[in-house]
Amino acid sequence: MSIYIRRMREEDIPQAVEIEQICFTRPWSKSIFKATLLLPYAAYYVAVEEDADQSAGQAPERDAEQNAEQPLEPDQKQMVPKQDAVQSPERIVGICGVKKIFEEGEISNVAVRPGFRGRGISRRMLETLLQEARDDGVEDFTLEVRAGNDVAIRLYESLGFLTEGVRPHFYDKPVEDGLIMWLRRNGSV
Repeated sequence: MSIYIRRMREEDIPQAVEIEQICFTRPWSKSIFKATLLLPYAAYYVAVEEDADQSAGQAPERDAEQNAEQPLEPDQKQMVPKQDAVQSPERIVGICGVKKIFEEGEISNVAVRPGFRGRGISRRMLETLLQEARDDGVEDFTLEVRAGNDVAIRLYESLGFLTEGVRPHFYDKPVEDGLIMWLRRNGSV
């Protein structure tokens, strides 16, 4: 199995919605994704499984790990012969996005299918997102995460994010505080 990261396309929306429904208590709808993809200041990414044939018949297993892993660089994509690509449709296994407003980027929707967690997919998606946004002039990034999502928090901290605030009772099902984390170019808080 090979995973690569690329920009989200409109035809990816149904699978992105499916991942949202599995991972979040307030998932985005198709219309929200479609509208967001049209925003000139938004960039959304997907992690794609090239060997979809291997896992197409398997239901994703649920595990306790939350949404957080590691991204592939775009140049790590392995080429698949055209006939194989036709026979094995792409399967989206992870999503993430950023809205760029001047020099700041707001990261959202970081999610990986449960059966694919722990393989570095979130990290690779985020590294791709951060690099492309920086190339586009973004200097600082923010995101929100459940206070109890230790796996995601460790990932974000490993990328340089620091907790700068708390939104009490921000999440529901279950009710939980949200941590506001920042990655600042100059390293200061």
